[in-house]
Amino acid sequence: MNTPDLKKLYFHILIIDDDQKIRFLLKKFLENNGLRVSDAENTQKAKKIMETLIFDLLVIDIMMPGQNGLDFLKEIRKTNSVPTLMLTAMSNPEDRLDGLEYGADDYMTKPFEPRELLLRIQNILKRNPENFKKSGVNDNTIFGPFSFNQKSLNLYKNNAPVHLTTSEQKLLNCFCKAPNKAFSRDDINKSLGGYMETRSIDVAIARIRRKIEDDQRYPIYLQTVRGIGWMLQTHDYKINND
Repeated sequence: MNTPDLKKLYFHILIIDDDQKIRFLLKKFLENNGLRVSDAENTQKAKKIMETLIFDLLVIDIMMPGQNGLDFLKEIRKTNSVPTLMLTAMSNPEDRLDGLEYGADDYMTKPFEPRELLLRIQNILKRNPENFKKSGVNDNTIFGPFSFNQKSLNLYKNNAPVHLTTSEQKLLNCFCKAPNKAFSRDDINKSLGGYMETRSIDVAIARIRRKIEDDQRYPIYLQTVRGIGWMLQTHDYKINND
């Protein structure tokens, strides 16, 4: 069986490093190699980002002001099993052992070649068979400049993350599971297991439109279907009918 192309799986990486230059260079290099990348200058900001986005792998520098990378890793491992790769300027074997003991998947010493980091990231991602149960194309619903991943519930516009609340994520996921299909309020309520009431659905629809539509009065993507409710219009069907 052929190994799936990692570039088609839309993996999202978070880089946590207090060195702005390193974050910029790594972000640019990894994005040029098909990965989605977010970055944070310290663990406090990383935690904030992780409250709303799900990542496939973390690249964590050990020596940072405030909470260091090892303590951060030890903390998140209590509730999160996301793969991690540690970066450090220290070459002491004990530091490497500490990182692995706390649950790091790999370890690199600075300075390093970006190409080697990419290969290590790819190797970590390949170890998890769950990553290849579905094609990234099937997991992602594309509409205009937007891409919504049904696995992570993350929304992107031109590869940049768009913040969604939990309610907005669940509602948009409902539409993305069946694009170009009209949903009534009852359909949505049943699909979400009674999670959202009528008023909550209306509010969430309005909020999503503010984030994806240029003009909410004339929505292009999340359209109103008279007498029924709404549907997510991806316009894919027009290609098939030509």
